[in-house]
Amino acid sequence: MMYERFTPDARSVVAGATEHARRLGHRYVGGEHLLLAVVGTGQPAGAVLSAHGVTPERVEEEIIRRVGTGAGAGLFAGVDAEALAAIGIDLDAVRARIEASFGPQALAQAARALDRGAAPGRSRRGRPPGWARRAMRRRGRPDRGGLASGYGSRGLADPAQAHGRFPAAALPYTAVAKKILEVSFREALALKDSHVGTEHVALAIISARRGLVPDIMSAVGASPAALRTGILNRYRQAS
Repeated sequence: MMYERFTPDARSVVAGATEHARRLGHRYVGGEHLLLAVVGTGQPAGAVLSAHGVTPERVEEEIIRRVGTGAGAGLFAGVDAEALAAIGIDLDAVRARIEASFGPQALAQAARALDRGAAPGRSRRGRPPGWARRAMRRRGRPDRGGLASGYGSRGLADPAQAHGRFPAAALPYTAVAKKILEVSFREALALKDSHVGTEHVALAIISARRGLVPDIMSAVGASPAALRTGILNRYRQAS
C-alpha cells in the first residue's frame, strides 16, 4: 500500500528520476537520479537543497563525472517519452531493439554523427548509416517480436493502476533507490504524516549511506544534517 500514500508531486519525482536516467543513457534508476529529480522540482525541499549548493547543475555534473553517460544519451532528448508512452510507444523498448539488432554502439554512433553536423539519419556521405540501411531493407517483413511487439510492454505505469505498489519502471531501480523509496515511507510515518511527499523523499535521499548520493553531497560541501534541519523547518513553517 506504500505507493498509494505518495502525493502527485512525490510520484512526479519518481517518474522524473526515470526520465533523467534515460536522458543520461543509464540503464538503471539510482539514488542519484532521484536526487536530480528532487532538486529540479519547484518544491520547498528542492529549494532547500539548492540553497545549500545541491543544484541540478552540480548534481548532474557530479553524476557524469563519476559514471559518465550511456550509449545514445541525449539522442532522444527532444522526444516527449511520456506522450509516446500514452500511445503505446516505449522508447526503452525501441532502444533495446535497435541495440539488439545493430549492436550496443548503434545509438552512440548515431548521436556522434548528429553531433558532427550530419543530417539526421544520414552519414557525412549523404547515405543513411549502416544500421539504418539494414532497417530499411527489413521493411515489409513480418514482425517477429520486433519493435511493435515491445511497445507498451514496459514503462512507468499509471499510478492509478498501480494498486498501491510502486509502478514497474522501464529501467530497474538499484538497491539504493529502492531503499530510498522505502525510507521515505518510514520518514512520513515517523513525522506522523498521512502522505508521502517530496519532503519525505528528500529526507530519505540525504540519509542514504550507499551509492553516489553521499559522494555528491561531499563534493558540493553539503551537510546532510543541515539539509535535514532546513527541510524540516521549511515544511513546519508551511504547515
